[in-house]
Order: sequence, then C-alpha cells, then structure tokens
Amino acid sequence: MRYVYPAIFQPADEGGYCIFFPDIKQGGTQGETIAECIEMAEDFLCLALYHMEVEGTQIPEPTSIKALSTEETDIVTLISVDTEFYHRFYSNKLVKKTLNIPMWLNEQAERANVNFSALLQEALKTHLHIIEKN
Repeated sequence: MRYVYPAIFQPADEGGYCIFFPDIKQGGTQGETIAECIEMAEDFLCLALYHMEVEGTQIPEPTSIKALSTEETDIVTLISVDTEFYHRFYSNKLVKKTLNIPMWLNEQAERANVNFSALLQEALKTHLHIIEKN
C-alpha cells in the first residue's frame, strides 16, 4: 500500500537532523545530510506502517502540512512509501500448493527438468503484473 506523510526535520545541536512524523507515534529517526534524512525517513515510515498493517492497528490519516506547527528552522517535507516491499521481504515464507496437470504434460516437464515451483512463481508474477525490485 502506498502512503504519503509529512515529516519534520529538526536541526540537531550536534549536527544533522532529528526526524519525526507527527502522525506516527512510534518514535523517529535521524540523519546527517538531507539526502540521508530522506532515506532514513522512508525506512522508518515504511517499517512503522508495515507493523501497523500486520498488527491490524488503525493507520492514522496524514496531517496536512498547512496544519503543522513548526519552528522556523524546521524542514517539513512529504515522504512517500510503499509497504508492499516490506511485506514481500518479511513475509517470504513459502506456502505449499497442490495442483493438477495432465499426466503427459507432467512427464514432458519432468524430462525437461522443469522446476515447477519456480515456473509457477514466475507465471503468477507475470499474470499479476508484479515487477521485482532488486
């Protein structure tokens, strides 16, 4: 599922930024540069939302940037994430499926050393238009 939430980057006394999401109460993260902060914010947000989805916790509505109260030195930006990657990464447990095919097709496939599991996975991904990200 794709989500977009506002993040607040607050300058840290020791350098870099502390990052938090007003709508996500599980904590925050930090980074040295803006680029690193965006990467860390994406990872934090995606993992937090993934856990909410898995636990069945209510996903909060994102607050409008205009409604946020911030300091003059804060940087406010939108962070976009897709929890599908985390679901694939953490829910990669194999599930056994039983299927039926004609005997003649099975014999030909076995003679050709077809990996039925790999072929079925590939066919399902193609059928469902799933593109793997490396």
